[in-house]
Order: sequence, then structure tokens, then C-alpha cells
Amino acid sequence: MKPTRMQLLLIGTMAIWGLNISAIKVLTTYLDPLIIACVRMVLAAIVINFTLIWSRQPIKLLNISRWQWLRFFLCAVLMVYLNQIFFTTGMQSASASNSSLIMALSPLVASILAAIIFREPLTRMRLLGVALGFGGVFAVVFSSPGASLSGPGLGDLKIFGAMFSFVAGGMLIQDLARRFNALVISSIIYTLGACLLCLHLVIDDSINLTRQSMSHPGIWPWVLMIFSGIVATAICNMYWNRAIAELGVARTSVFQYWIPVFGVGFALWLLGESFTLWHLVGLLGIVLGTYLGTQRTQSLSGATVSAPSKL
Repeated sequence: MKPTRMQLLLIGTMAIWGLNISAIKVLTTYLDPLIIACVRMVLAAIVINFTLIWSRQPIKLLNISRWQWLRFFLCAVLMVYLNQIFFTTGMQSASASNSSLIMALSPLVASILAAIIFREPLTRMRLLGVALGFGGVFAVVFSSPGASLSGPGLGDLKIFGAMFSFVAGGMLIQDLARRFNALVISSIIYTLGACLLCLHLVIDDSINLTRQSMSHPGIWPWVLMIFSGIVATAICNMYWNRAIAELGVARTSVFQYWIPVFGVGFALWLLGESFTLWHLVGLLGIVLGTYLGTQRTQSLSGATVSAPSKL
């Protein structure tokens, strides 16, 4: 694919990921967060598995060692199960604009974890980037009226937990990425993660799974669910992985700066959320902090520094 066309597709992908945050916010007003997480990940797993079958990639499950299966399972727990539990429950109280800004810390947190794991020195410039990035988030979260670790404050904390769990899982992927195709890795992780979410949903007695309760919200929430699970999660992530293969990690990761821009924009336009001076300060701090804080990690694996939080 031509680089210009791929870059346009990447900007479109960032826009869809930004829109997806508002879509999840709307869905939490109709359905239980666990139902949202489960259905979205099942849809994503189905699309990814069908794509894998259609691509005719060799799948040698019997050749996967026990330690590799353990790594796959841990990735599924962190990057799908916990990520979606934190994300959907957090969106019940967190605003879409705040969530967009918190999610934008993904490459910065990945850079910090990579520096710790690979013992890469944190320069003064990178430390300044860390301070600016996290300072921007604190400026937004704690400038909200009545901000605390309950209500909206707790929701923001859960969104951060969703982002952190995904980035932490990305640390485990590097070794797998050297041995398996990216589509095979996505297939196994999303399938295992979706199964864990389904198991949780079945054994949770507090959730009403009758036909009447599922059809009560109407058609519109399920249209959003299909968009979120198939388009935003499955298709966009496959485009992202293809962009990394064609453009490289450094050029692809730059496009992540558009996620908070689109996320906040859609939250203001579609949900009517307020936009204050603190949001602008936070957005500038996060974008600049992420740029400075990831400068020395461009040569690392894409699984570590470039994979955005799966929304």
C-alpha cells in the first residue's frame, strides 16, 4: 500500500478510536459494563479468527510450549480481560474527554516500563516528559469539581488501570512476536480473553441475561456495540499492525498523538461534555510529555512502545 494512503488510513483509525471512547460512554448508560466488554471482545475475536483463516497463515498450536501458552494466557488476562473490566466500569463515571487524555499516556507509560525492564537510562529530558505527561492528567482529573477517589475520580483511576494493564501485557508480547505472526498472536490473545470475560459473565449472578433485558435497550446500542467490537477493535487494530509492518514503529507511533484530539473532540461534539482551560493544559502537557518521554525508545519493539490501549 502507498505510504500516503496508509497514513490517511492511520488518521482514520485514530478518529475511530477517539469516537469509540464516546461510544462506550453511551453504551454504559444502556447495558452492564461486563456485558459490553464481553460482547465487544467476542465480536473482535470472531473477526480476527476469520481473518486468520482467510489469510491461510500456518497455525501450529501443538508446537506452542507450555511457557508460551502461559505467556499467551497472561497477555489475555492483562490486555483483554482486566483491560476491558477496568475500561468499561471506569467509563460509567469517567467522562469521555478525561478518558481520552488518560489513554494518551499509553506510549509514555510503555516507555517508562521499557526503560525499567531494559535498564535504559532515563535522561533529564525524558524525566521532564514523564512529569509533563502525568502532570497534564492530574491537572484535568483533579480540576473537576469534587474530584476524589470516589465517583468520577475512581472512574478516572480505573481508566488509568485499563491503560496500564494493556501496556504491561505488551511487555510480555515481545518474545512471542519473535516466534509468531502478529495475526496469530492477536487471535490467541483475543480468543482467550473473550472466553475469560464470557466465563465471568456466566458465573456473575448479579447480571440479568434474559432475552427481555438484552433487547430492552433497543437497536441503537447494539449498532454501537457492533461498531465498537468489529470496526474499532478488530479492523482498526489489524490496520495498525499492518502500518507498523509497512511504515515502521517510529513513523506509526507518531499518529497516536491524534487519539486525545479526536477523543476530546467527539466528546464535546456528541456528548456535550464541557471543555475547560485545564483540559487544554492537560492535552498540551500529555502530547508534549509523550513526545519527550519516548524519544529514546523508537528502536524498541512495536509491541512495547507503539501499541495503543485497545479501546
